[in-house]
Amino acid sequence: MAPPARVDDSAPPYGTLVFDCDSTLASIEGIDELAGERKQEIAALTERAMAGEVPLEAVFRRRLLLLEPTRDQVAALGRQYVAHALPHARELVRALQALGKRVCILSGGLRQAVFALSDALGIDSGDVFAVDIFHGRDGSYAGFDEDSPLARSGGKLELLRQLAREDRRGGLALVGDGATDLEAAPAARRFVAFGGVARRKEVFARAVVTCDTPDLAALLPLLVATDEIDTLARDPSHHLLLRAARVAR
Repeated sequence: MAPPARVDDSAPPYGTLVFDCDSTLASIEGIDELAGERKQEIAALTERAMAGEVPLEAVFRRRLLLLEPTRDQVAALGRQYVAHALPHARELVRALQALGKRVCILSGGLRQAVFALSDALGIDSGDVFAVDIFHGRDGSYAGFDEDSPLARSGGKLELLRQLAREDRRGGLALVGDGATDLEAAPAARRFVAFGGVARRKEVFARAVVTCDTPDLAALLPLLVATDEIDTLARDPSHHLLLRAARVAR
């Protein structure tokens, strides 16, 4: 059997940086954290989708129907995202924004929970793309946005193409760990397969650029050009990130 085709790649600079949330910006899979006693069952479904064994839409609705997460549970998940943000996530976002770049989160996670992480990282809510979940007045589960592209296979690619069209400063780079991120990679000038939390064999096999360091400082030289590193070095507020990037190589 021929080896899988690798995605295209071109070097920085980029105008837009897009990150997955679960197992990328944070070290948890949000839906698994909501599962409680059913965590093993839900995690198995999640892993099959992230490994590309089954379409995302085959498991997305099923997981939520099994769990029916309340408003309070989703809020608690948001706090979990913040508590489990990877090292130097905030510093990396701040450095990219200081260089004039747009930083986005593109996730099949629950929007209300992802907002908590984006707020902690300093990413504008308008640059967060995730799946809305609905609740009744009493906070009980009332469904999710079944029309969201992010609840089905191919949806990340659609939205990433839109973000790439909006960029006017050098194109787009994507960082993610799963099959849905790999599926979206054709819309990016660079796709970084991130394995610092979960190293997925098929994703790493097809990515030209990979990172398996569980510290987001390691992404800096993969996402910015040498002259941009020099620009950051002139600002003392970025020295911690730059030192961590050197150590993480």
